[in-house]
Amino acid sequence: MFPGHPYRSLESPDDRSFAQNDPRAFLAQFPRGAVLDEVQRVPELLSYLQGIIDSDPSPGRWILSGSQNFALLESVTQSLAGRTAMHQLLPLSWDEIRRFPKYPAGLYEALFSGGYLRIFDRNVSPPDWMRSYVASYIERDVRTISTVGDLNTFQRFVELCAGRTAQLLNYSALADDCGISQPTAKAWFSILEASFVAFHLPPFNVNRRKRLVKMPKLYFYDTALACWLLGVREPGQLRTHPLRGAIFETWVVSEVLKHRTHRGESGGLSFYRERNGAELDLLIEEPDRLTVVEASPRLPRRRACSTACDACGPTFRTCGRGWTPPWSTGGPTGSSARTAG
Repeated sequence: MFPGHPYRSLESPDDRSFAQNDPRAFLAQFPRGAVLDEVQRVPELLSYLQGIIDSDPSPGRWILSGSQNFALLESVTQSLAGRTAMHQLLPLSWDEIRRFPKYPAGLYEALFSGGYLRIFDRNVSPPDWMRSYVASYIERDVRTISTVGDLNTFQRFVELCAGRTAQLLNYSALADDCGISQPTAKAWFSILEASFVAFHLPPFNVNRRKRLVKMPKLYFYDTALACWLLGVREPGQLRTHPLRGAIFETWVVSEVLKHRTHRGESGGLSFYRERNGAELDLLIEEPDRLTVVEASPRLPRRRACSTACDACGPTFRTCGRGWTPPWSTGGPTGSSARTAG
């Protein structure tokens, strides 16, 4: 990705020891900058890097990355505040997955495989990789957070969230089912958001309508992780799984989110639901139009979509027609996502 930059990983014991014992000499190896991976392993190195950047603020010389988002953010914000641009590396999008020689051909295989790089780069079985990922996430990343005292209960909380993907985010219900307080449920979900495990989708804001559901919806960034947490161990299980529709909706919404993130766009996504059941899965707000996306692993819910659009009245007169979902060309067999305007 950065062919003109030397690469060092501070996960390597030798490189990490060098950076810890003589940070100035370590950085002096790279007069034109470098890619420093797992930089959170040596947080004090960033204090020395600060002086180098201040003396030569040319952008793009230093690329810092890490797999532990909490520790990385803490290190960067303390030492390099105002000197960095942050980029989110989300799981692979469907367009990126299709660049690998072996990629899922069917819908259920795509949902089961998700988008984590190692699964496709190393041709690893999704359950095998997810087992290690979940264990390392709980044992390594979350353990460093003082607000999480009981790791077993936290893992149960993550599993309960997976069972609610593409559903309303009800902190009270989550707290009751997990045996924790509602403030703890909110704090723990913020951890899932900060570590890019899950995110919330806000409801569409129409102040004059009082019948709208005001709770956000919960989504996982990656369907393979959701499948693992739900006990799905092979793609065929999704054919009859009670949450297959929710998992597919999760995939569609996360694909749109990744597509917009890669274009440098943030926000602009929401959903519409009235208390009487009228619902629109995803709304994409553009400067000149509002696009409705309806996701279903079966035939689209045209009547429900039409009812919700009619209920919105003039609000949706600017819906755009002809918008092409990022997965529509060469998408996995069996997928179905419609746009309406």
